[in-house]
Amino acid sequence: MRSRVVEDTLKATRKLGLISMLQSWRDETFPVYGPEGQLLLEIERCATALFGIVTYGVQLLCYARDEQGLRLWIGRRSEHKQTYPGMLDTTAAGGIVTGKLPIEALICEAHEEASLPEEMVRGKVKPMSHLTYFHVRGSKAGGEIGLLQPEVEYTYELELDPSVTPEPRDTEVESFSLYTIDEVLLALKEGQFKPNSAIVVVEFLILHGIIRAENESGYAEILSHLHRELQFPVRILPSK
Repeated sequence: MRSRVVEDTLKATRKLGLISMLQSWRDETFPVYGPEGQLLLEIERCATALFGIVTYGVQLLCYARDEQGLRLWIGRRSEHKQTYPGMLDTTAAGGIVTGKLPIEALICEAHEEASLPEEMVRGKVKPMSHLTYFHVRGSKAGGEIGLLQPEVEYTYELELDPSVTPEPRDTEVESFSLYTIDEVLLALKEGQFKPNSAIVVVEFLILHGIIRAENESGYAEILSHLHRELQFPVRILPSK
């Protein structure tokens, strides 16, 4: 009943054309949890930012080792994407819709966006952690700007054999390229990455000892932004 009332209200609001974000209706719902982790209702994905609801997603960062050392498979978002068009991205990412586990969402996104088979992902992927942060919607996010979105991102890494190349399977990814660590660091500093993908890359670089307290003066501040305490009900599910 709650879900239906919210959906009816949002659809009626959408018809008025006053909130541009609602024009990106996806027919996908995100869960809204209560203090005890209980599911209170489901809400249309594109409307979550209007209410400051905690949203959940998955991100996969693939890498390979070759004569140039450690290199990352970085995606470039399609210029036709509604959100952050043309920006750099992790290898695969997506939201966790109602009723789906993180690993299920990850397998689905890895297949749809990077053509990576389920057996490879399920067998070799390694959870990094879950990141908690506030996403401030800017002009490239699509729709209204300045909205604060608390988010939880389940992050994963996957080492690929040098012979394996991710390939775009849908229209959301324009291409994939192998970036050296220096190229990744430069792209981060220049703001070329989608914001919540940038922090996943930073987390990976920290875990692999590339960004350390010894070489980064803002190391402690970076860590605080990756794992911000959210003053809302949050439900953390198993990563695998």
